[in-house]
Amino acid sequence: MKIIILAGGGGTRLFPLSRVCLPKQFLKLNDEYSLLSQSVRRFMDIVTPSDIIIVTNKEYYHHVKTELVECGAADAHILLEPVAKNTAPAIALAVQYCLDILGANEQEILFVSTSDHIIRPKNVFMKLVQTAAAIASENKLVTFGVKPDKPETGYGYIQAGSQYKQGYEVESFKEKPDQLTAETYIAAGNYYWNSGMFAFSIAGMLVELRQHQPAIHSLLNEGYAAVLEKFSEMPSISIDYAVAEKSNKVIVLPFTAYWNDIGSWDAIYDVLDKDENGNAVTGDCIALDCSNTLLMGRSRLIAGIGLEDLLIVETDDVILVAKKGESQKVKDLVEDLKKRGRKEATEHTTMYRPWGSYTVLGEGPGYKMKKIVVNPGQQLSLQLHYHRSEHWIVISGTAKVTIDVNEQMVHKNQSVFIPVSTKHRLENPGRIPLEIIEVQNGDYLEEDDIVRFDDVYGRS
Repeated sequence: MKIIILAGGGGTRLFPLSRVCLPKQFLKLNDEYSLLSQSVRRFMDIVTPSDIIIVTNKEYYHHVKTELVECGAADAHILLEPVAKNTAPAIALAVQYCLDILGANEQEILFVSTSDHIIRPKNVFMKLVQTAAAIASENKLVTFGVKPDKPETGYGYIQAGSQYKQGYEVESFKEKPDQLTAETYIAAGNYYWNSGMFAFSIAGMLVELRQHQPAIHSLLNEGYAAVLEKFSEMPSISIDYAVAEKSNKVIVLPFTAYWNDIGSWDAIYDVLDKDENGNAVTGDCIALDCSNTLLMGRSRLIAGIGLEDLLIVETDDVILVAKKGESQKVKDLVEDLKKRGRKEATEHTTMYRPWGSYTVLGEGPGYKMKKIVVNPGQQLSLQLHYHRSEHWIVISGTAKVTIDVNEQMVHKNQSVFIPVSTKHRLENPGRIPLEIIEVQNGDYLEEDDIVRFDDVYGRS
């Protein structure tokens, strides 16, 4: 069996914590590991890392690579989508990768998993995966359905029909309903939340694609290299629309483990521990006479008095305040911010790079100040800037600095100046993180004022 983990989404429903530059699959919300690392680790009891394929995009490649090393799965495969095309093309690309690159045969089972859900306990989930794999070997398309405990309007639903082994034949898939429709689903008793996970044999999926998505299937016939080259020609469609809703071979297995897609701040509140007043509190927060409220602090004290049924999330540049039950509208908020041209919609003040990270500490007309962290053994590209000079002050570690053709070592409490239009490079030759304060001066201080001449990470 091969495990396909879809990790290319740029989720916005957990704004301001999750943004395009660092979406929720890379966040550590409930564990010392990120949600993606938790997803990978779940499967390592039944497959080796070399049987795990992470499907993502080039913007997240280095995030994924770092996560795989941290969770002990460095041998897992990273498959990059040329463009974002929804789940059906992503899965089709993974199918052809398994056939052509990994040498899988068509009877092999693929299990498609999300990268950003909370699932526990692991042993119960693994038994469900193995049951799904056994049914999928009969050329069935198997999905997991979560028994709803409330009329949730943020999930799609699956209508179960006649029993089939440990599961049920699927009567239909339902779109995210309104409140009244969701209540009728709960009352009917044979509706499940759509978990977004699937198991199938490669042969079974190829048959379904040939029947229901000939445009995708014909491209697969040309081989993996052609799929990559012509990926932009694929229809942008989900696996649900493309195959599952059209097939008569879909089986839904009731999901007997705990599942939470943490797709909203209401869902985060549900999964966190509560105090005796129903408050979920993380970070530096004080709650006086508050009840059933989420207080999530990051960089400063949050003090709440007399709050009830609220969701309060703080980052160093945004404070979100919402009524419980309204957090599905956060996605609309992000769209509004994008229309206004607000960089908060996509960027954090701390931005992660293959070599480390930088944090904007302050800025104004003609200047910007950053804290830069370079991981041990890493280096920035050889580059220059046409519109700004830079002054670097080392606050921890040792820097190897190239300015034009000269190299020098810069130690703690020492500084160096980079003139405008001068080639330069910053490296960390040491064994501890290098931290510097960078002060930029110039008429234009945006990130696109970088001309790269040499870069070990392949960035142009």
